[in-house]
Amino acid sequence: MSAPHIRPARIEDDAALALLDRETWSPLHAVMPRPQPPYAPFFDDRHLPADLLVAADEEGKLLGYIRLIHSTPLACNDHVRQIQGLAVADEARGRGVGRALIRAAFDAARAVGATRITLRVLGHNAPARALYSSEGFAVEGVLPGEFLLDGTYVDDVLMGRAL
Repeated sequence: MSAPHIRPARIEDDAALALLDRETWSPLHAVMPRPQPPYAPFFDDRHLPADLLVAADEEGKLLGYIRLIHSTPLACNDHVRQIQGLAVADEARGRGVGRALIRAAFDAARAVGATRITLRVLGHNAPARALYSSEGFAVEGVLPGEFLLDGTYVDDVLMGRAL
């Protein structure tokens, strides 16, 4: 597989992104229950195409996405962006798609004047934590037992880095 093409999401990506989201659902990273029919659209009032970058292969098939938003609506916090979602199709895992999306998010955040980027990751999601650490994120806080998932309390790990 060649390097993925990273581009802004478009409204017409909705169905493909919704399918990708369903196919990549995992208790390793999800705090919401597994999606069930009837499936909701991917985009809504809180999840806009402008907030996403997508990775596509040579034929245009979506391989993954990253959602990058303001962490708060406060003007004094405008220099911070937050990753609020990263998904990579199973067939594209281990091929640098997630890393490419993270690096594209860094570029997109810098382009709008951000100087810092943050995220939250479940404590038991070792693969994601390792990827984020390898891209310069550091653990900045832990909310112990923040989520009760399948009868187990799971930490919410706060990570961040300067841009």
